[in-house]
Amino acid sequence: MSDKREEFNKDNYSADSIQALEGMEHVRMRPSMYIGDVGTRGLHHLVYEVVDNSIDEALAGHCDNITVTINEDNSITTEDDGRGIPVDLHKKEGVSALEVVMTKIGAGGKFDKDSYKVSGGLHGVGVSCVNALSEHLKATVYRKGTIYEQEYERGKALYPVKSVGETDKRGTTVTFKPDPTIFTQTLEYSYDTLASRLRELAYLNKGITIHLVDKRYTKEDGTFEGETFHSTEGLKEFIKFLDGNREPLMKDVIAFEGEKNGVPVEVAMVYNTSYAENLHSYVNNINTHEGGTHLSGFRRGLTHTLKKYADESGMLDKLKFDIAGDDFREGLTAIVSVKVQEPQFEGQTKTKLGNREVSAAVSQSVSEMLTDYLEEHPDDAKTIVQKVILAAQARHAAQKAREMVQRKTVMSIGGLPGKLSDCSEQDPEKCEVFLVEGDSAGGTAKQGRDRKFQAILPLRGKILNVEKAMTHKVFENEEIKNIFTALGVTIGTEEDSKALNLSKLRYHKVVIMCDADIDGSHIATLILTFFFRYMKELVENGHIYIATPPLYLIKKGAKKQYAWSDKERDAIMKEFGENSKIQRYKGLGEMNAEQLWDTTMNPEFRTMRLVQIDNGVEADRIFSMLMGDEVPPRREFIEKNAIYANIDA
Repeated sequence: MSDKREEFNKDNYSADSIQALEGMEHVRMRPSMYIGDVGTRGLHHLVYEVVDNSIDEALAGHCDNITVTINEDNSITTEDDGRGIPVDLHKKEGVSALEVVMTKIGAGGKFDKDSYKVSGGLHGVGVSCVNALSEHLKATVYRKGTIYEQEYERGKALYPVKSVGETDKRGTTVTFKPDPTIFTQTLEYSYDTLASRLRELAYLNKGITIHLVDKRYTKEDGTFEGETFHSTEGLKEFIKFLDGNREPLMKDVIAFEGEKNGVPVEVAMVYNTSYAENLHSYVNNINTHEGGTHLSGFRRGLTHTLKKYADESGMLDKLKFDIAGDDFREGLTAIVSVKVQEPQFEGQTKTKLGNREVSAAVSQSVSEMLTDYLEEHPDDAKTIVQKVILAAQARHAAQKAREMVQRKTVMSIGGLPGKLSDCSEQDPEKCEVFLVEGDSAGGTAKQGRDRKFQAILPLRGKILNVEKAMTHKVFENEEIKNIFTALGVTIGTEEDSKALNLSKLRYHKVVIMCDADIDGSHIATLILTFFFRYMKELVENGHIYIATPPLYLIKKGAKKQYAWSDKERDAIMKEFGENSKIQRYKGLGEMNAEQLWDTTMNPEFRTMRLVQIDNGVEADRIFSMLMGDEVPPRREFIEKNAIYANIDA
C-alpha cells in the first residue's frame, strides 16, 4: 500500500475537507429512506455505514486494521488505525470538524476529491445517520498525539469535543447503541450477518485486516468468539471461497487487476460443473445486485472473446444452431469489482451502476484477461468451449420444455393444474397461494382455508433439486411446471431469455407450508432453492413466505395453548402446572382443518416469515453448499444451525 500512501500522504485532510450538505432531523422521521428499513437489515446497515468510513481510509492508503466488536449489550464498537477524523474548527459551521461529521447529514471527507479518490457507501450519509438513529454514541479520535472525545444522544452532542489525554496511537473509535424507539422489531445483532459482510470487504480490499469480536459469548478458554478476515489475493480468494462447494472445470482462477481508462478494475472468474450462472458485481464495495454498466461490460467482453476463440478453434463447425450469450455463462462464477470516483446509480434500490465509461473499461479488461488465459491454457480453453456447446444444446431442449410450460400458463381455469384449489378473488394483491407438502396436508389445508383469497397447491413429495439439474430437466419436472402454471408467470423475453415476467403473477403471497420436521425442512429448502435460482425476482420483491405451524399443543382440562418452540412449550407447561398433556405435531396432517386455520393460515393470528436476500453472494454460497454434492460442509452447516436432533446430512 506504500504507493497509495505517497499519493495521499499530504496533511490536506483537515476541517476544510469536510462539507456539510443538510440537516439530520429528517433521518429520525424517515429512517427507511436512509438505511432501507428499521428491521434486521437496517440495524446491521448501521454497522456497515461506520465501517465504510474506515474502509475509505484504507482505500486512501491510511488504514490497515479495522476491528468491529459486538458488546454484551448489543452496542457496537468499531476501531481503525487511520488518520483520525479531523477535530480542528470547521470555518463554516463554527464547531469542531468531528462534530460536523457526526451531526450533519452528508458531511464527510468523501465529498472532497482531495481527501478521498474513491469511497464506499451510496450517498455519503455515513456515520451522522448512525448517530441520529442511536440512543447513545461516543466518538474517540486518536490524532497527532492527542486523544479527543465527544458523546451524543439521538444525534445531538452532549458537550463540545474535548481533549482527554495523550497517545501514540492514531485512528477513530466509535461506539453506538441503536435507538429502541426506532428499531422496535429487534436490537440483537447477528454475528453471521456481520461476519459475512466483513469477510466480503476483506476480499474486496486485499491487504486490509478486519477483526470481528463478539463479547456476548465467551469460549471455554476465557476468550471471546471472533474471526479475523484478511486476503492477500483479493477476488481470486473470494472466488475460491464462493465456489468451494462446486466441482471446478479448471485448476486456476482466471483473474485480472489493473486500471483501464482511469477506472480501477478487478475481475475473477472460474467455470464449474454446475448449470447455474453466478455473477456478482461491486462498485466501491457496494454489491450492485441489479447490475449495471460494469456487468454489461463483463458480459460483452466474455462473449466476444470466447466466441472468437471458439470460432477459430473449429469446435463450433458441426453445431446446427447459433451460440447465445447465456451459453457462455452456464456454470460460470464471476466477480467484477470497480472503483468509481463519482458513481451514478439507477434502479429501484439505487444499486444499478449507470456510468457509461465503466462498460468499456471492464469489457477491455475481460477481453485481455481471457485472451491471454486461453492462449496459455489450451486444455482449459477446450474444456470451456465444450461446456458452452453442451449449454447451447441444453438451452434448445429447455426452450422446448419452457414453451410447453408457457402454453399451459393461461389465465383461464382450464389451463391451471388439476391439483390447484383456486380462490375466488381476482385481485392478485389480495390473493395468496399455499404450496403444501403432500396430498394429505393439502386436503386439510383446502378444508381449513378461506376460499375467497387463499389457494392451495399440493406438491407430491420432494421436488427436483434444481441445483444439480440441467435447465431442460427443471422445466420438464411436473411439480415445477405446476408451480409456474399456478403462479401465472413466464420466463424469457426478447432481451433476456432468463428474465421472469411478473406482469401476470396471480398471487402476491406465495407461502411455503411444510411439516415442522427434518423432511419438511428439506422440502422447504428445495422449494426455496428453486425460487432463488429460477424466480429470484419473486424473492426480491417480497412475495415468498414460509408458514410456521406450531410444534406442540399443550392441554390441561378445558385450557389449551399452542407452542412454536421448546422454550415456549416449557413456559406454558410451567404456567399450566402438573398433569398437563403435550401433543407433538410431527406433520401438518396431524392437525384438523380448524387447528390448521387457527394456528397457521388465519391472517389475524398466524406468524409467517418473509424470505429476504440480505446478501446475495452469501445466499448463493449457502444454496450451493446445502443442495450440492459436497457432504462435509453441509453436515457442518446443519450441525451449527439445526434445531432438531439426530440429523442425517
